[in-house]
Order: sequence, then structure tokens, then C-alpha cells
Amino acid sequence: MSQGPDPADSSTAEVRQRLTALGLDPGSSGEHDDRTTQALSSFQADRGLLVTGRCDQATWAALVEAGYTLGDRLLYLTRPMQRGDDIADLQRRLGGMGFDAGHIDGIFGPDTDRALREFQHNSGITRDGICGPATLDHLARVGNRIERPATVAGVRARQRLRDAPRSLVGWRLVVAHGGGVDAIAQALVRRIGEAGGHAAVIQHRDPSAVASQANDFGAGALIDLEVGDGPPWCAFYKSGDFESPGGRRLAEILSGNLAATGFDTPPPRGMRLVTLRETRMPAVVVHLAPAHKVVTDAATITAACTDGLQTWVQSPLDPEP
Repeated sequence: MSQGPDPADSSTAEVRQRLTALGLDPGSSGEHDDRTTQALSSFQADRGLLVTGRCDQATWAALVEAGYTLGDRLLYLTRPMQRGDDIADLQRRLGGMGFDAGHIDGIFGPDTDRALREFQHNSGITRDGICGPATLDHLARVGNRIERPATVAGVRARQRLRDAPRSLVGWRLVVAHGGGVDAIAQALVRRIGEAGGHAAVIQHRDPSAVASQANDFGAGALIDLEVGDGPPWCAFYKSGDFESPGGRRLAEILSGNLAATGFDTPPPRGMRLVTLRETRMPAVVVHLAPAHKVVTDAATITAACTDGLQTWVQSPLDPEP
């Protein structure tokens, strides 16, 4: 895959071409003007990224991924793993037919490879783990009979949460942060331990490293604490029509608890931030601000998060209609 232009330079021709191909208008001046900023902001908002109006590394990667349509290339397990909207489409189709490709993250990993091979075996075609013309033909013929299916990954995620303990006893949890809130993270882990849970702190500035370590830890849930500028907010994983049901519920509880303690926290939003996308458990990013209030209200934040986790494990899914 071409690395393209410097991701920090969003006035380059290739970035503008990609925005235009997606139906956005970056303007024709050749400069990063207001129209370019607006186009990038619209793309970022639609993709669940942080809205900055600048083409940072995450935005450039998302632009590249958005350019792929199922059938544009052969899809199979590689290192590094392939990423793109075509893979998300494949995962959605497989999941809707009962083959567990994992949650729809647009990453061709081991779960997608296994689901694809199972589909190929059931379809009587070569079980090679390669999504090419023959596999696409069978997907089209079988998948066209299914209308707006629920993915098997989503169904199984909900069942795991229904079967999970209704107290923190027996839960493995991760509290992650990139710095600046270690005292809160450590205090939260202690409170979880006192309630019978097993928790670990992961401090790393690379969100992919955080996700990898949380997956290896076998965490049942993850809270990623951030401190920065702007208003506070909470986010859970959402991509298209797929979202983490447990993540949404946890984000709703935490944002409500923080709002009750004086943080002006709006309702949570579904996003495709790296930590949320690459973890294999309900995960929430909690952006704490302003910084001075984080320092003065550390004990209150710890209590709000602990109480939120205890509430969540008692009812980790939205009530059934």
C-alpha cells in the first residue's frame, strides 16, 4: 500500500483527490483553505475520528481505507494486517451469515481469516483464506438473501455480557492512560481490587500498544483515561451500523456519573479511535478536562469511575425493549 504524501500536509493533491472521490469538496485553490478544512472535518466526523480539520496520521490512514471497495483487491491474512472498508464489508457479510469474523473493525485478522475459511468450506470452494473472485461470487449469491442481519460477533458479545458475573468479583479490567493521570489510574485499580476484581494499569502513548496489551491480558473491559483541552467527553466503538453494545452502555454510565460530579460531560459518542477499534472487549475512552479540575477532583473522578464499573457489571447491556 502506498504511504502517500506527508499526512501533516493536507493540501497535497492526493489528499484532495481522495476527499473528492468520497463526495467531499476540498476546494480547487490548491491551498489548505476553509473548504479543505471543512471537507476534512466532515470526513473525520463521519469516520468517528477526532475532528481537527487537519490531515493527521489517523485521518490519512482512514482516507486510504475508505478508498477500498470489496472486490478491488485480494483479501487475506498478512503481516502487517490489511485494513480497509472492503474488509469491513466482508466482515459484515460473513457475520450476517453466521460466520464469526469478530467485530467489524475493517482489519483482516485471525478471526476474519477463520470465518472466511469456514464460509469457503461450507460453500464447497477452495478453503484458502483468500477472498477473490470465486469467494465474492458465493458471497453475493448467499448474502443477497439476507436483509440487515445481526452479526454473529455482536450476538456472541451480548451473550458473554449476559453470562458475566454481576459483581466485580471475577472480572479482569484494564485502566489505560498516556500520562498525566497515573494517580487516578492507580487509585481506580486499588478500588477495583478491593471490590474483588483483578485490574491492571497500562501506561503507553501508542493506542495500538494499549489495545494489544489489553487483549493479551484478557480484559473484560477497558477504560482509557485521557486529560487534555476542550470539553470532557466519553466515546465507545462504533463503525457504520456496528457498535459495541457493552461499550455504549459503559460510556453512558461513566458520562452520567462524571456529569453528576460537575464535569460538563455530554452523552457519549460512537467513534473509531484506535484503542476502541483494536481492543476485543467493551472499551471506553474518557477525555477529562479541564486539566486543573482533573487534579483537584482526582478522588471524585476515581469514585465516579469505580461506581460506574460496579453499576455496569450489574447491567452491562441496555435493558431489552
